[in-house]
Amino acid sequence: QVQLVESGGGLVQAGGSLRLSCRTSGGIFSSDVMGWFRQAPGMQRELVTTLTSRGYIYYADSVKGRFAISRDNDGKTLYLQMNSVKFEDAAVYYCAAGSGDTWDYWGRGTQVTVSS
Repeated sequence: QVQLVESGGGLVQAGGSLRLSCRTSGGIFSSDVMGWFRQAPGMQRELVTTLTSRGYIYYADSVKGRFAISRDNDGKTLYLQMNSVKFEDAAVYYCAAGSGDTWDYWGRGTQVTVSS
């Protein structure tokens, strides 16, 4: 059974750092694309960053230069390093995996709260 489980969310001060993790199981590590999405209250879910199996990386403009996506060598854990966190980064962050055309698997999300 494919599972994606996020962790690492919590309270972070504006300007601070946080690292999210997404542990995968069930063979998901062979997915073509993995990524992070986020959804703030009252907002649509938005794509934050993606990492393909070939190592290509995409960042949304809003996080470029501040966030970094990476994956363990075994490909089973996906990370999101969040630096210089802003108030507008507060959201539930979701890990996802797919073929590149569709996002087939989702985690349940981890909450990131930003304080002053």
